[in-house]
Amino acid sequence: MNNPHFSRRHFLKSSSIAAGMAAFPNLLLGQSKETSKMLQVAAVGCGGKGRGDISEIANGNKIIALCDIDHVRAEDAFKTFPDAKQFFDFREMLAEMADQIDVVTVSTADHMHFPIALEAMRHGKPVFVQKPLTNRIWEARALANFAKEKGLMTVMGNQGATTTGTRLLREWIEAGLIGEVKEVHYWTNRPIWPQGKGLEFPKEPIPDTLNWDIWQGSVATRRDYSPRIHPFAWRGFWDYGCGALGDIGCHSFNSAFWALNLHGDFVVESSRVSEFDDVTAPSRATIEYLFPAKAGRGPVKVLWQDGVGDPNNDADFIRPPGIPDDLELNHEFGQVFVGTEGVMYCSDAYCGRPPELFDDKLKEKIRTIKPVYERVKGGPTQELARAIRGEGPKPVSNFEDHAGPLTEMVLAGNLAVRLGKRVDWDSAGMKVRGMPEADALLRRAYHKGWEPKLA
Repeated sequence: MNNPHFSRRHFLKSSSIAAGMAAFPNLLLGQSKETSKMLQVAAVGCGGKGRGDISEIANGNKIIALCDIDHVRAEDAFKTFPDAKQFFDFREMLAEMADQIDVVTVSTADHMHFPIALEAMRHGKPVFVQKPLTNRIWEARALANFAKEKGLMTVMGNQGATTTGTRLLREWIEAGLIGEVKEVHYWTNRPIWPQGKGLEFPKEPIPDTLNWDIWQGSVATRRDYSPRIHPFAWRGFWDYGCGALGDIGCHSFNSAFWALNLHGDFVVESSRVSEFDDVTAPSRATIEYLFPAKAGRGPVKVLWQDGVGDPNNDADFIRPPGIPDDLELNHEFGQVFVGTEGVMYCSDAYCGRPPELFDDKLKEKIRTIKPVYERVKGGPTQELARAIRGEGPKPVSNFEDHAGPLTEMVLAGNLAVRLGKRVDWDSAGMKVRGMPEADALLRRAYHKGWEPKLA
């Protein structure tokens, strides 16, 4: 199967290495080259997931600036890196320290990914941005185009793009292990935060340690502060997050998107959607994508189910075909690839481990499949750092080739939910065919002073 966006990297250079890998030929060593330059890192978003992203990139690099609108949630990062200068406002940080910064990480609420990443790139900085890349399709396309125009290294924080399991899955599919892939099934127990119709978010006093205005940022509709929005439940809001699909979709869909080259046009339709409103997403939805055949593969159906309490005893759960009847599925996440000659099961959202096979013949066959794709040492931030230093290739989940189009695919599923109609996505035109009313959902209305500056 040929994916034009990624080149294969064959790096079993000698027979001695090949012999050493004979017992399990699919596992390749990560890069071991010593770092030649310690990058100076500015991190925007220092609590929660941001704290983990900072810890990851701090290995071999120097944290020189920490920015967060909530200095209580950022406290641990502040204490761990006491020499880093502290900020509430990323714009002030970049204006003051851009000449000292080598790379910027962005681990904030989804709606702020775009303005922060754009401002960093306008200063010529490579960026790491948590998933989803944005929560509006227009913004994802704009960041991808801007990164290409400026020639900047970028990566999105969908960790599955760096795992060995994802690489094994693609190699096995391309080797024809399970025949032609016809369907891919994904599920999650998300949302694990409140979302649905008629929720209330009572106003509370804004803490002195929180800059609520900057947290709201580019969103035109201003809301009173509520701890039921920040620091976690914003994920259910259409304005700030993008529901369960936006939270997990870029992790889960990554495997099929990369292995099956799901770029381009598709049709997507929602069903069995629970009640929701113009403020928050539904607590449950089933979303089906249909991708037309293209060079190297036939048509593919991708089925997403969220709000699943327990797939093993949920009467409404659509159990993937081909897996053993007595297989207990992961309650939180899962993915199943259904081919004409077998199935593969990944019991997580990231394909972090080798896919599980249920046919002894297939288990034996994988021993003959040679590695193709270079393994990544560390997560996305380290993959980006090596690329910036010139010690590794362009990250797989860079904005232009991967993260942008993948995010568009995910967000198109939310279009189908919000519109309640079958969405025929025209990728080149960045529009829904025959549905001009969808245009208003592709791009947000910006709060005054937060309009994008793409120059």
